[in-house]
Amino acid sequence: MEIDAFLLSRIQFAFTISFHIVFPAFTIGLSAYIATLLGLWLKTGDQKFHLLARFWTKIFAVSFAMGVVSGIVLSYQFGTNWSRFSAVTGNVLGPLIGYEVLSAFFLEASFLGVLLFGWKRVPPWLHFLSAVIVAGGTALSGFWILSANSWMQYPVGHEVRDGIAYPVDWMKIVFSPTFPLRYAHMMTAAYLTTAFVVLATGARHLLAGHRTESARTMVRMAILMIALTAPLQAVIGDFHGKQTAIYQPAKLAAIEAHWDSSKPGALVLFAWPDEKAELNRFEIAIPGVASLLTHGSMDALFKSLKDFPREDRPPVLIPFFGFRLMVGLGTLMILFGWIGAWLWWRGRIFESQRWLWIAQYTWPAGFVAILAGWFVTEVGRQPWVATGILRSKDAVSPITTAEVAISLALFVFVYCVVFTAGILLINRLIAKGPDEISHEDPPEQPSKRPLKAAQAPASAIFGDGHPGDDKIQPAS
Repeated sequence: MEIDAFLLSRIQFAFTISFHIVFPAFTIGLSAYIATLLGLWLKTGDQKFHLLARFWTKIFAVSFAMGVVSGIVLSYQFGTNWSRFSAVTGNVLGPLIGYEVLSAFFLEASFLGVLLFGWKRVPPWLHFLSAVIVAGGTALSGFWILSANSWMQYPVGHEVRDGIAYPVDWMKIVFSPTFPLRYAHMMTAAYLTTAFVVLATGARHLLAGHRTESARTMVRMAILMIALTAPLQAVIGDFHGKQTAIYQPAKLAAIEAHWDSSKPGALVLFAWPDEKAELNRFEIAIPGVASLLTHGSMDALFKSLKDFPREDRPPVLIPFFGFRLMVGLGTLMILFGWIGAWLWWRGRIFESQRWLWIAQYTWPAGFVAILAGWFVTEVGRQPWVATGILRSKDAVSPITTAEVAISLALFVFVYCVVFTAGILLINRLIAKGPDEISHEDPPEQPSKRPLKAAQAPASAIFGDGHPGDDKIQPAS
């Protein structure tokens, strides 16, 4: 394998987007969880929901900041490392990214301040509304990003003139055929990932004997979410696989390591695909099951890798093993969630030390599954960066290998420092946990009038004795 600017640019983009994707996915799920907690507090008046919302909002703030920083870096790389990609697809993808900034990012940024600093400044209903809008903004951001990505996977609604893609039908571009299931798959993964982090945090504090009431609430809510969402994700993934067979047959052939289209596809449980020899070594497979899952019949035939010229085939190893890692983790998530639901139904969930001990270590499961699925999606569409329009090797900027090597080394160094610090801070916040519940001292209720509530003294936010109090006139 030749190490050149193209290969290093791909490694650099894979490295930076791998750091980026986990934070937006986490914040999508976490913002929805915070809005749910605040809604429950409004409805029940139970202090534990208020304290849990405050606790998770601190973690959301750190995660959101790291997601924004890592996302900005990706945008710059389109100009520095992938300028040809920007020139060819910019007429289509530029507006989609612009819509995300105008509709979703502005919405999130505007109301994030109210969510972060409005605990004693604004009425509860306005604070809850801000949390709902932030959650909606994160979901809307995912909508535009997945729309752009789906168009790259299966471009429609455009025309190519002189090698440049021009939009023709924006509805077709935004809602390309693979978009709805891809978006549903990603959103469900985000909620599932957050549920496992909440579950692990609750189990961790229960085992330590800390904040038992709040910890029990986290465990119950997480189990409910996992038990419902994990099987739903499997159903969505199944439909997504059938759709891949229609719109991206080369990707499906790589995922299944399917080499011979004259025979029905076997469900390959394990193998080592040999791309040079065009066969699977050490294969353990169930005949016909891949055909049944993708085409509804064990005798169905579908395209294999040999039906595509070598230069049009995606790499096989990463989609093959990435898909099995994702599906394997998904299966374990379903089993673990259902076992937890069964223990809860039997009234033994908080007595099962073994289940709780395992639960505290399940937090990485969703992140690993998301990364595995993302690599299946992105590597599986190679060698195209925009299918049928532009190959990845033709999208790279005219830069030298040394220039990319230097920037890659700098990215690795800076990311290791910045993201290690961020992750350690999140872990420190999780270890500290939510504040203890005090039934004798319920949270202060600000005025129901937003402007009057906003006149509260600075000490309400920054603590007693803040100098800002001297400059604020008392509310009448």
